[in-house]
Amino acid sequence: MLDPVMLRSFLAVEQYRSFSQAARQLGLRQPTVSGHVKKLESALGRELFTRDTHAVTLTTEGAALIRLARTIVDAQDEAMRLFGGEPITGRIRFGVSEDLVSQALPAILLEFRRAYPQVDLELFIGLSDEIHADLRADRIDLAFVKRRPGQRHGQLIFEDRFIWAGPDGAVPDLTRPIPVVAYPPPGLSGESALAALKHAGLEYRITCTTKGQLGLRAAVLAGLGFVVHSEALLPPDLYPVAGLPVPRPERIEFVLISASRRAQSAPERALTRAIVENTNRLKHGDRARPGW
Repeated sequence: MLDPVMLRSFLAVEQYRSFSQAARQLGLRQPTVSGHVKKLESALGRELFTRDTHAVTLTTEGAALIRLARTIVDAQDEAMRLFGGEPITGRIRFGVSEDLVSQALPAILLEFRRAYPQVDLELFIGLSDEIHADLRADRIDLAFVKRRPGQRHGQLIFEDRFIWAGPDGAVPDLTRPIPVVAYPPPGLSGESALAALKHAGLEYRITCTTKGQLGLRAAVLAGLGFVVHSEALLPPDLYPVAGLPVPRPERIEFVLISASRRAQSAPERALTRAIVENTNRLKHGDRARPGW
């Protein structure tokens, strides 16, 4: 009754809130994905999504199915890894934007290493522009980075928005230059912060420039200034701040980019699949601490 193929389509639609986007990610036609979901709904006797021209939303029954669907799909994947032929081996050099390592990604990578113990995973962490440069120079094989809305390179994993953040209870004083904490240029979040302040005609001063998430967080918690940051990846001890102009651009996209010189290797395909299948954890956080 709970066919894993149909469950994969169901989980993809839930992740992307779009039948067409789910179909693209799965490499299927949209009618095929819609048919999978309809067959699943028929088998269960429950409606899993409410659909209109603007949105696809989980029903209460659909939300209840998520955990069970993930368990079944994960069990099938584990069985295929154990009995599906030759184990995946090789090396993958993985470059990650600094912002992404503060939430769920480390746990996802730990699960990947346990699932593929014969894959040699090398991790490179830096600013998105640095990771882009490493990719062009053939120092990494796969990159997980930010891109501006409207850009087309890479495989879209999830969208987010930029917000202003600061310590709990912090209120900006608009009568004085706004203190700003930022990554060094050309950082997208820093550019967005300064563009918003300039557009609003507000004076500002850079109080701290740091290349690491830890330094950025420390400066903000010390009261040195405010920061523009991805909302989904905001550290738990920083909070949204009202009263400052909307960052420009407000939206931001996180994408996977493969080296263009060749087709993806088996380890790269496996890691790409692991990240795509865990999109919701990346978007909404994962406070679980995996055992070592």
